Amino acid sequence: MLRWCLRPLERCLGRFSGADGLLWDVDLKPHTSGEFSIAVVQANSFLEDQGQVVNSPFATFVGLYDGHGGPEASRFVSNRLLPYLESFASEEGGLSVEVINKAFDATEKDFLHLVKRSWPLRPQIASVGSCCLVGAITGDALYVANLGDSRAVLGRRGLDGRAAVAQRLSTDHNVSVEEVRKEVAELHPDDKQIVVHSRGSWRIKGIIQVSRSIGDIYLKKPEFSRDPLFQQLVSPLPLKRPVITAEPSIRVHKLKPHDLFLIFASDGLWEQLSDEAAVDIVFKNPRAGIAKRLVRAALNEAARKKETRYDDIKQIGKGIRRHFHDDITVIVVYLDQHHQEDPLRPVE
Repeated sequence: MLRWCLRPLERCLGRFSGADGLLWDVDLKPHTSGEFSIAVVQANSFLEDQGQVVNSPFATFVGLYDGHGGPEASRFVSNRLLPYLESFASEEGGLSVEVINKAFDATEKDFLHLVKRSWPLRPQIASVGSCCLVGAITGDALYVANLGDSRAVLGRRGLDGRAAVAQRLSTDHNVSVEEVRKEVAELHPDDKQIVVHSRGSWRIKGIIQVSRSIGDIYLKKPEFSRDPLFQQLVSPLPLKRPVITAEPSIRVHKLKPHDLFLIFASDGLWEQLSDEAAVDIVFKNPRAGIAKRLVRAALNEAARKKETRYDDIKQIGKGIRRHFHDDITVIVVYLDQHHQEDPLRPVE
């Protein structure tokens, strides 16, 4: 099994980029059916994103975990979810939607047990959570499972071969999306304040934007919402039932010859770049360092919005830098065994 992870203790697999010590990347590495590139930039005081690429006998797994409230949940998930996927796939004789659901459920239960053990000394752990985006390539099948608002986008060769078309493969579970607000409201018909506009955006109970996650136990288990620490956050108290879930949306896509690459990224990228813009960048540029190129395009856009330059932003330390952009993690996965090389692709 070959494992590449985006964690501080394993950064020997990559490198820090230039003068910006908060930007880390892996230019290009092999996976079972192609190559991949990773880049991350930190904005928060503690890096809340985690990412990994794992080659196993069952699939090439891609995991991307965007934490909130602290880094504990994303780090926990990065150590549990893919091992569960491998273990359950081994038991069941291969990957399936049922295996993926079982792995997400087991990871959520394990984190709940951690919260219960830690609660007496650190009640804040109940408010820590993580979005989870997982891709699994096995044969000609691609599975994409998602909780939260990280996103997977497929780049497909266009009809004329001179451009790539973006196809979104995941659902953004964020109540900024009208359909998600309606979904949450329909699940809670007795609560007219289940989604409210607060601090400039739509939020569940005025607190959280994502409707699905691992963790955030105080929004799932009513007994945790009774703690005085959360009484000013959750209303009415105590919660009668969960207001968010850990049930992933899962999509199965059959890979075709015109499917060229996949972009997995935390919402920090998609706040700055459209699906089409990101796919265009990957299609038109050399592979080596392509994830870093996407991150820097996002940072330049973030700087433009603040009427400054990225050269100025990169001098700002972690924590304060969060006022300009979020943590951003990007994993680009090329699908070499599933398509013929495009003769019109730029020479690298």
